[in-house]
Amino acid sequence: MITSLIVPRRFYTQPTLEVAQKLLGKYLVRIYQGERLVGKIVETEAYLGPRDKASHGYLNRKTARNEAEFLIGGHIYIYLVYGMYWQLNISTYQADKPECVLIRALEPIEGLEIMAKNRNFNSKELTLKEIKNLTNGPGKLCQALALDKSFYGEDLTKSQRIWLEPGEKINPSQIKKAKRIGIDYAGPYWANRLWRFYLKDNQFVSVK
Repeated sequence: MITSLIVPRRFYTQPTLEVAQKLLGKYLVRIYQGERLVGKIVETEAYLGPRDKASHGYLNRKTARNEAEFLIGGHIYIYLVYGMYWQLNISTYQADKPECVLIRALEPIEGLEIMAKNRNFNSKELTLKEIKNLTNGPGKLCQALALDKSFYGEDLTKSQRIWLEPGEKINPSQIKKAKRIGIDYAGPYWANRLWRFYLKDNQFVSVK
């Protein structure tokens, strides 16, 4: 591993809404069975802790499930939804401030064949539709990269099996803002915050 390529702690401790946008274009690197699985981050959602009714850290409530959200920026907060889909989040900002960014979609860069196997695709040669479907959703990307509860609390700045690299420089004009997905329960004010960010015209975004 070339440590100079790893995104440092200071990146993650910036304000969460900034991190959510600056994550776009970064490469998420996962070492799996000795191979590099790499995806470019193309879609994120920000969750701003105590004041955000859509956040697991609303009102500063700490539980066994969400305590990783309270870690200083740069740690993995991963949890299960519907009893079957893992969701990869990265803690942001300062310690004891429960803020994080959900990684909603990746553009596959390296290790597509292994990702396809992890996603239980059976074709010998991936079709364009299958490639688009590998990691274009939070549950899909966790399955493709074989991410599960064992990554809970993992430090992205020190891990030997998962980290972020600088990736590609993104011009602000390439970034679109939209409402977050599936949080109507938080009420109209929070559901209407434009805290989902994605790369304009990228075919691997989950929802446009």
